[in-house]
Amino acid sequence: MEFILRGRVLILTAFLALAAPSLACAQTIAAGPQIPVLWDTKERLPKPDLSALPRLRFLTTTDFPPFNFFDDQGRLSGFHIDLARAICAELDVAEKCQIQALPWKELDGALRAGEGEAIVAGTAVTAASREDYAFTRPYLQFPARFIMPKATAVAEPIWEKLQGKRVGVLGASAHERMLRDYFDAVKVIPYPSPEKLYDGLKAGNIDAAFGDGLRLSFWLASPESDDCCRFAGGPYLAPDYVGAGMAIATRKQDDVLLAAFNYALQEITVDGTFAELYLRYFPIGFY
Repeated sequence: MEFILRGRVLILTAFLALAAPSLACAQTIAAGPQIPVLWDTKERLPKPDLSALPRLRFLTTTDFPPFNFFDDQGRLSGFHIDLARAICAELDVAEKCQIQALPWKELDGALRAGEGEAIVAGTAVTAASREDYAFTRPYLQFPARFIMPKATAVAEPIWEKLQGKRVGVLGASAHERMLRDYFDAVKVIPYPSPEKLYDGLKAGNIDAAFGDGLRLSFWLASPESDDCCRFAGGPYLAPDYVGAGMAIATRKQDDVLLAAFNYALQEITVDGTFAELYLRYFPIGFY
C-alpha cells in the first residue's frame, strides 16, 4: 500500500504487488517487494505511428548507478538503459533505437541541438524545467520511508505508534520538513550525514530513521547495515516535499514522440515488463 500526503491529509490508497490478485493478498505479502504502479492499468492510450521516424536517440549519463553506469565489461547498463530498450521494443522501433551517454551538463545542449530525441537520466520535473522540456508522466517516484530495528519495527498506523519516539533524519532536508509537518508527535533528531544517521539507528540512539526510500533500501541491502533493520509503515508520496519523480524529457514541440513514450510506459506497466526491471535493479524494493 502507499500513503499519499497532500495538504496535511493522509490518504490511504490500494497499492498492487507483483502477481497479487487483490489488496488483501498484497497486504499478506507486505514483507516482499512491492511494485510501484503509477498508471491506471485499465487505461488504454492510442499507439502513435512512428514509422516515419528516422531514428530514436535516448541521451543519458554514466555516473548514476543503478540507473545508468558502465558494467564490469565496459557496457552501458542500468535501469534507464533497459527501460529505453523496452520502450523501443514496445514501439516497434528497436532497430532505430540508440542510447548515448554524455556528461550531465551536456545533455540539455545535445537535446536542443537535435543530437538526441529524449533524455532519460532523472531530469527533475519542476516548474522551471517544464519551461524547457515536455515530460512524460512519471514512471518512478521516490517515497519517504521509515526504517526501524527488526525487533521493534511497527506497522501502520505508524503516526500513533511513533508518538514520543526519537526519529532521526538528515538535518535541513526536505525529509526533515516533511517529518516535522506530518509526524509532529515524534521527537525529531537531525543528523549531519547519512552515515551518522545510520550509526545512530544501529547504536539504539534513535527508535527510527526517516528519509528517501531509495537510499534507505541501498543501505538496508549493504553490509554496513548488519541486517539490523527493515522498512516500517508507508511508503509516503509527497510531491511538494520530495518531487514529482522521474520522467522522460523531450523537446516541447515533439508531441507525437511524447505521446508514444506515454503509450509505451503504460503498456510495459500492464504487461509486467516494468515490474521485471524494477525487481532487477531494486531487489530490496523501496515501496
